[in-house]
Amino acid sequence: MQEWRDIDFSHIRGYLAVMKAKGHSRATVVRKIASLRSLFKFLTRTEVLPKNPLFDLRNPKKEKKLPHFLYRREIEELLALPSSSPAGLRDRAIMEILYGAGIRVSELTGLDLEDLDPARGYILVYGKGAKERLAPLGKKGCRALQNYLARGRPHLLSKQCSKETAVFLNRRGGRLTVRSVRRLLDGYVKRAILGKKVSPHTLRHSYATHLLEGGADLRVVQELLGHASISTTQIYTHLSREKIRKVYNGAHPRA
Repeated sequence: MQEWRDIDFSHIRGYLAVMKAKGHSRATVVRKIASLRSLFKFLTRTEVLPKNPLFDLRNPKKEKKLPHFLYRREIEELLALPSSSPAGLRDRAIMEILYGAGIRVSELTGLDLEDLDPARGYILVYGKGAKERLAPLGKKGCRALQNYLARGRPHLLSKQCSKETAVFLNRRGGRLTVRSVRRLLDGYVKRAILGKKVSPHTLRHSYATHLLEGGADLRVVQELLGHASISTTQIYTHLSREKIRKVYNGAHPRA
């Protein structure tokens, strides 16, 4: 076991250099370091190694991936697709709420009838950690929701599920699942030929991005999204800065 005892920080540094030369992502490097930490912790605990060579090593910071979002024109194309059938009215209301209120898909599928106040333009959602918040919904979202409740939901409600309290129902009259929402959104994205990977969370990202682009205060957006920390919301400011830079580069003679 002499080979193990010869390992020191210089070997680790060399291994990190090799991974960097091979173009490994930071996430991959962090994962491999975590595995080595477990190994060397065991070897130190069993006294195979006198000292953990990773003791003073700091993990590289993970790359912050900017969230994908849709432009306003793309949102309009998407929202114009649902038909006037009961399922179509439901789908339009779903997309209007995901984008118009910026709620999570799990919050949407968890909505019950008693959580709605379309007359005043609010819905009560239960976020992470069972935290409640009131999410405002615009005129178009309220109209889509009221149309669905009046002309869509009654047709989806089955006799077997006549007491179902869920707002959004599947074709059998039961509560719509997160997977079902993802699947129906996929269908509309393909029809719109957006050429992008779009999930329900993309609509939430678009909501936050468009609010900030319109001049909304970051703290207000934090409250609307239900983020516990402002640092989680700040990622959307990078998106706005990118757009500002793009406009500057394309318009200013000295850019």
